[in-house]
Amino acid sequence: MRTLGIDPAVRNTGYAILEGDHTSAKALDYGVISIPQRIPQSGALEAIHTGIKNLITKWKPDEVAIEGIIYVQSHRTAISMGAARAAPLIASASFGLKIYEYSPKKVKQAIVGKGTADKNQVAFMIRALLGLPETPPSDAADALAIALAHLQASDPRRVTVLDRRQV
Repeated sequence: MRTLGIDPAVRNTGYAILEGDHTSAKALDYGVISIPQRIPQSGALEAIHTGIKNLITKWKPDEVAIEGIIYVQSHRTAISMGAARAAPLIASASFGLKIYEYSPKKVKQAIVGKGTADKNQVAFMIRALLGLPETPPSDAADALAIALAHLQASDPRRVTVLDRRQV
């Protein structure tokens, strides 16, 4: 199975393409779609949408795993985060892909063993688990973690801490 993992944000959306299953996964591609601050939010969302569509066209994933909504106290932040999630969701849906979401805390728990792990711990574990030559940037590491957690949650024999929810 080929999975596209997405860690959405308006300025730095992490992405990852993993191939394999719950027993073995290989990173085919990963990185960050970075949008400069000078570009307005609407332009940033279009760039994210286009970037995700290009990744889907190139890699032809079977499923998409995306970070779920997190609790924030600021309405402005919540609206911005919702918009950042919408761009890759719409891009993925336009290809008819199944989309699953996972909470950040549950992904950290599945990958690191601790739901309160920091970004450096996630990146370190992702490097170790996938045998990467270098530690990926934190947004890409988060996308890799989301995709890997999705593969783990796909194992019908595994008791998992993940709440697998189709969007």
